Amino acid sequence: MNVIKGKVMPQFLSIKNRLITLLSVCLVLFSTHSIAKSITVTDLAGREVVISQPVERLLLSESRYIPALAILEGDQVLSRIVGMMGDMKLVDPDSYQQYQTAFPDIDNIPLFGKGATESFSLETALALKADVAFLGVEGHGPNARNSEIIEILERAGVTVVFIDFRKDPVKNTLRSLEVMGKVLGREAQAKSYIQFYNQELDKVKQGLATIKPEDVPTVFLHSRVGVNGECCETMARGMVAQMLDFIGVKNMAQPLLPGSVGVLNQEYLLTHQPDIYIGTAVGSTQTQKEAPQYIVLGTSISAKVAHQSLAAITQRPPLNQLTAVKNKRAYSIWHHFYNTPLNIVAIQTFAKWAYPKTFAELSPQKTLETLYRDYQPVPFNGTYWMAL
Repeated sequence: MNVIKGKVMPQFLSIKNRLITLLSVCLVLFSTHSIAKSITVTDLAGREVVISQPVERLLLSESRYIPALAILEGDQVLSRIVGMMGDMKLVDPDSYQQYQTAFPDIDNIPLFGKGATESFSLETALALKADVAFLGVEGHGPNARNSEIIEILERAGVTVVFIDFRKDPVKNTLRSLEVMGKVLGREAQAKSYIQFYNQELDKVKQGLATIKPEDVPTVFLHSRVGVNGECCETMARGMVAQMLDFIGVKNMAQPLLPGSVGVLNQEYLLTHQPDIYIGTAVGSTQTQKEAPQYIVLGTSISAKVAHQSLAAITQRPPLNQLTAVKNKRAYSIWHHFYNTPLNIVAIQTFAKWAYPKTFAELSPQKTLETLYRDYQPVPFNGTYWMAL
């Protein structure tokens, strides 16, 4: 018996106390472990999202988010991606090939769609059993507007996190990287790039503070030159237009279009001559012969080829009738800057074109080379903008 005259024997008390202590420690450890295994972030759609940690399986609603992911993941950029849309290979094949050369396994990543939301396969995405899906607030893949897709993904255990480099790139680029960094446990890498980005953005802000209203030029932004076979598609808000807003120029499409994009009448363009013409380039090494109506820029593109393509486009009507072309204030910019944290380079380039004297010492080329050296796992090459 363990009871003497109604009292518990000391040995039993000792064992009981040790068990209670052990149980208490286990509960504390379990509680601490549970807390450490989840975080809460506010995504770019304003949603508070609880993320189970660690995130090991990731979906990308646009494969063009890979350079953004690379800022955080470096050489491990593909290690967590279990599925993505196929837009990068379709619309920016040279960049895809750049990553393909460095990371051949990119070809083995399952695709759950091509380049548009309509091609998205929910069944394929669900079968990949991801932990987290990075979706754009807007974009070519499934996005914040696709509430049914989001609901089904989340019911299946895929946590959806919205990011944005497109709708409001100046405001949301760094916020998106910060969120991605927290989700992936890469806060230090995100902080480093944010510091670099802000440092380069401050150079633009300082120059803009000295600009007089009478020195502000009017700009015509010719979007995706050659895609629709007509002139002239343009952007009034968001994307590249938002970068022009930041440097304070007058985007001639803004008061004319109710939405983000549209077509500007040729007659209006010629009767309201802009000071500066900027065409966005969607051409690549693949389109040089197949689709010469595109401006060619990006990785693997030489300065000679880039200049030839811009010159060819601006020699055609109605662009050849623009005063900006005749005055050599016609330029081209890589279209895909609009959907990546590399957009700081486009902002600097626009500032230099709009206010050449103020930004004479600013070097977007140096910024881009530094960005690739320090924040991309692929080597820098190519031409990303051009002046006539």
